[in-house]
Amino acid sequence: MPHETVNGQAQGGACALPLPTFPTGIMRPRFHPPDGQLCVCGRFAWAGNQSQPGGLYRVRYTGKPADHPVGLRARGGGVEVTLTDPLDAEAAADPKNYDVKVWGLNRTRNYASKHTEEKPLKVSKATPSPAGKTVRLDILDLAPTWGMEIKYRVQGADGRPAAGAIHNTIHVLGK
Repeated sequence: MPHETVNGQAQGGACALPLPTFPTGIMRPRFHPPDGQLCVCGRFAWAGNQSQPGGLYRVRYTGKPADHPVGLRARGGGVEVTLTDPLDAEAAADPKNYDVKVWGLNRTRNYASKHTEEKPLKVSKATPSPAGKTVRLDILDLAPTWGMEIKYRVQGADGRPAAGAIHNTIHVLGK
């Protein structure tokens, strides 16, 4: 859940953890104090695509790079995304390796809100930090939005594929 506070306003996004598919939905994550491993429980519920009645799962860290977003900062003209592991500088600097779209929401009393005015935004420039974990994406026409998706398809510093998506909201653009 990469997030920030700008002028007292909290904002941020959510990312799927790089976990395998479980036979149940999963929820209520907790880290086991003695070993730091992630524990989740699950059960079958309405509209789910997993049908085992329930389960308790421990997720062990393998030590392999996760390439997972841990930081997100919305600034005038772009966003900064920070990942857990360094990226290949050439791949991270190619704007074609990123797709960004934004949308509004039409809130109703019905379950879920439809996207309105969904449109792609162009990444005009991508600038990786010297350490390689943060990339500044210059995005044309960036403005506060209810919904935003940032997809990335780059490479880790060792050449491995690194891909993912962040779904976020921007209430305020920082300076």
